[in-house]
Amino acid sequence: MRHDLRHDLRHDHGSRRVLRFSLSFLSFAFILAAATPDVAAQEGADGYQTPAAELAALVDAPATPGISLSPDESVMLLTMRPSLPSIAEVAAPELRIAGLRINPRTNGPSRARPSNGLALRTLDGEERTVTGLPENPRIRNTRWSPNGSTVAFTHDTDSAVQLWVLDVASAEARRLSDLDMVNVGFGAPFNWSPEGDFLYAMAVPPGRGPAPAEPMVPTAPMIEETSGEAAPARTYQDLLQDQHDEALYEYYSTAQLARVGLDGSAAMVGDPSIFSGASPSPDGEYLLVQTTHRPYSYQVPASRFPRTIEVWDAQGNVVHGVAELPLQDGVPTSFGSVPTGVRSIAWRADADATLYWTEAQDGGDALAEADIRDRVFMHAAPFSGDPVAIAALPLRYGGVMWAEEGFAFVSENWFSTRQQRTYRIDPAAPGDMELIFDLQTEDRYNNPGFPMFTTNERGRGVLMTADGGSSIYLAGQGASPEGNRPFLRKRNLETGEEEELFRSEAPYYEGVVTLLEDGRLMTRRESVDEPPNYFLRDLERGTTSAVTEFPHPYPQFAGIRKEAIQYERGDGIPLSATLYLPADYDQERDGPLPTFVWAYPTEFKSAAAAGQRRDSPYQFTRIPYGGAVPYVTRGYAVLDNASMPVIGEGDAEPNDTFRQQLVANAQAAIDEGVRRGVVDPDRVGVGGHSYGAFMTGNLLAHSDIFRAGVARSGAYNRTLTPFGFQREQRLFWEDPDLYLYMSPFMHADKVNEPILIIHGEDDNNSGTFPIQSRRFYAALKGLGATARLVFLPAESHGYAARESVLHVLWETDRWLEMHVKPAKPVTTTDDAGS
Repeated sequence: MRHDLRHDLRHDHGSRRVLRFSLSFLSFAFILAAATPDVAAQEGADGYQTPAAELAALVDAPATPGISLSPDESVMLLTMRPSLPSIAEVAAPELRIAGLRINPRTNGPSRARPSNGLALRTLDGEERTVTGLPENPRIRNTRWSPNGSTVAFTHDTDSAVQLWVLDVASAEARRLSDLDMVNVGFGAPFNWSPEGDFLYAMAVPPGRGPAPAEPMVPTAPMIEETSGEAAPARTYQDLLQDQHDEALYEYYSTAQLARVGLDGSAAMVGDPSIFSGASPSPDGEYLLVQTTHRPYSYQVPASRFPRTIEVWDAQGNVVHGVAELPLQDGVPTSFGSVPTGVRSIAWRADADATLYWTEAQDGGDALAEADIRDRVFMHAAPFSGDPVAIAALPLRYGGVMWAEEGFAFVSENWFSTRQQRTYRIDPAAPGDMELIFDLQTEDRYNNPGFPMFTTNERGRGVLMTADGGSSIYLAGQGASPEGNRPFLRKRNLETGEEEELFRSEAPYYEGVVTLLEDGRLMTRRESVDEPPNYFLRDLERGTTSAVTEFPHPYPQFAGIRKEAIQYERGDGIPLSATLYLPADYDQERDGPLPTFVWAYPTEFKSAAAAGQRRDSPYQFTRIPYGGAVPYVTRGYAVLDNASMPVIGEGDAEPNDTFRQQLVANAQAAIDEGVRRGVVDPDRVGVGGHSYGAFMTGNLLAHSDIFRAGVARSGAYNRTLTPFGFQREQRLFWEDPDLYLYMSPFMHADKVNEPILIIHGEDDNNSGTFPIQSRRFYAALKGLGATARLVFLPAESHGYAARESVLHVLWETDRWLEMHVKPAKPVTTTDDAGS
């Protein structure tokens, strides 16, 4: 049962910001009780429901292990993934504060998805079981040491986050230190030294004591004040609310940086603080340290609180002050806007101890006129003199990729034009920039691929080069009208000429993982009937050998028919979807089927890009339990990932005609299914998650082409997200008509098809507050629509507990069976107002 620490807030680290109590289950029961008496009696008594066996089998299918290669690419670390956690585990105590969700018992994240086992496998297929793991391991944060001899990881107990290591040679794991870790949302709780002989770990400060108790009597009013300067912010959740929240935030976020040797010894480094980062320089002489401090904000999360950036020596002494960054509560909401001052600071991967970062030159405002948007700076140890500007960017900074041969790639991008450019620079000759790539991020067909990386002697990722640094390797998806065909190419930086070394061939979809030093290529290969596995390709000999042999996760469904289809919208825009048909389907015998369409809208500035294909006909037939595909096992045709482009070329914005384009997209998908003879146009349902739920509400309000809808974790009233949403940059006050035009809530009177609304009660996504579903359902009920609202206790934006996932499958299956599959709509009194 979901336990509310408010109930015993002075006995168990309590706070009114910790939401745990039977209220969640009471609200769930209340929602069920809001149905008609017959439905409530039928469903409310048994609590969570279990769907048909074929649907439940998908939830319990074995998960494929995660894969991580050692720095020298000789050993694979396999992380075993457990089945879904129980609702009891998901509903454990949780502190929601400063935009974080913390388990107050462990001082770690409250919604972690740990692994439950480790294994080592050589590239010739020899697998070794890891011994010494704790009982019922809950493994997170696995990281190879730079020398590849050790893997560090954390293990979550019921009361702490522990630091463990795995010795690769012996395949034996052990707890490294008695210190407990602080891991509340600021990255990994440890970093390796460059030599791999010790770690810098974020430890719970020794002698920290109990969490601050909430005062029995208020000590001060909660006051906020604005000075007249604009401080727009998107709709964040779980923010600080009062001084007690501030005290709790400091208590759980404060850490003591500790140097922990592989023998378990620990030496404290510097003073306790709220660290947002502490990374050693490549030579190990310095630490780049970022700490958070007051004044805090009740309007933005901890990631925007004031920060101090310093360089420490290995003993924790400050040797250089880099920057003092103020509270970032005034960053414009337009895409491409950024905070002022130092940002994206890190160590150069190809140097011993050189910092680099970027700073906005336009006040951080993407709407401001500026010839130069960002400058990139560099500052080498011992940090005397002034930083050196090594690049001036007309667009917004997008990152640096360093090469051992003395050059680097600097990227820039601009959201409104979807432009991305990459330059080659020489850090020793600042200001000299050579354009290497200039592309449109929406244009997948002409994407040159992404540079491949390798690990240097310092244990840092650098560009993989050839021919003395004059060539690089590029790996890409190889999108084309025939479908994605991943590739590996070598590009000469002097001439621009490219040599294709590998391209995926039918009947496989084979993506590039890495190019090994011996010239062999590691790939991840799959086909329609074969699950993804890892292979080694000898490019010279043309031979292939398997590294892994992961089994089919659901062989009982192997016969399901899958086809990547293409069709056109009424205005000629090419669209696509993946069509799934039941394994035993016979078109002549069975005729057109009831159909479930699942989609997610995407904005484009180019009609040509919107029509490009984004799939492959040779990928494995996955049946993820979170979307529409599972219902093919229940006799439906499924149109999955049906294209929903929303296009606004030139001065037009995509959302100006959002509703009309949605309907045109949906109509085209249905028409194609009808043309193929597999879709019954009178029995089609539509569904989506998040923005897809928003889409579903709009399609039901503004068309009559669907029998029913399923909307999960959505937002329906855009006036509740007034500073922009999704990719919409205009504020509500700039274009209130647009917000009303796009909001299904404002058109709830036009929703004349049954809609199932599902939402996680603890959704922390910035745009989908749970109140969105409550208010939309209330409007539908008040207007006499057929609707059902299901709130899932303890669940966030996605659903994690096994009971929740099974129940969602049951609810969706039941809704489709009632309102989509029948030859005629169901009009029983049990449905009305449920």
